[in-house]
Amino acid sequence: PTRTEAKSNTITLKGSAQIVSEFFGYSINSILYQRGIYDPELFDATKKYKLRMMVTKDKGLSEYLKNVLEQLTAWLEKGMVQKLVLVIASVDTGETLERWVFDVDTNKKCLKDGSTQEKSEKDIMREIQAIIRQITSSVTFLPLLEEPCTFDLLIYAPNECKVPEKWEESDPKYIAKSNEVRLRSFTTKIHKVEASVAYKACDDSDDEEDQKEKENELRN
Repeated sequence: PTRTEAKSNTITLKGSAQIVSEFFGYSINSILYQRGIYDPELFDATKKYKLRMMVTKDKGLSEYLKNVLEQLTAWLEKGMVQKLVLVIASVDTGETLERWVFDVDTNKKCLKDGSTQEKSEKDIMREIQAIIRQITSSVTFLPLLEEPCTFDLLIYAPNECKVPEKWEESDPKYIAKSNEVRLRSFTTKIHKVEASVAYKACDDSDDEEDQKEKENELRN
């Protein structure tokens, strides 16, 4: 390879943290848009990963996400993020209706000695595209959210993590009776991210069968 090609394939711990954090930002925006947590008018279309992505233009939400992602990036660089969970809950009852889980695994050797890894941006982008497409098509199998909903972001990190002011410890906000769909994963070879979504199971068995068929389509 030429010198420039070799350079663009080299992934550092810092570069990997930025790739993962950026992915989280676009994924969160996409989920909030697809699941109708905010009005569609509060989102603008932009191009990322060669896909049409929806990003919020709400100032309060943008600022909140910016602060969370900055903290996430710093923790990813230290290998402290174990998972990121986006929880969707009912405004009226507080009941958790969906849990979008992104498990993070960090290459311990890179963390210890600062070694780099080789992987092309194109390959990483292709893997990320597949997850984003699954998030977009999730509306085909997830139950309709027929009540006003809110969201929370939970970051799983070691106890020794210095938690910023205004952040608080939370319970996991599990769903009592849920179905889970595993989505695809991507890796920079320094950080590996595995995605899944759990949602409140249908009460009606016919609905549940229908749901299962749609989930299987998504996996295939």
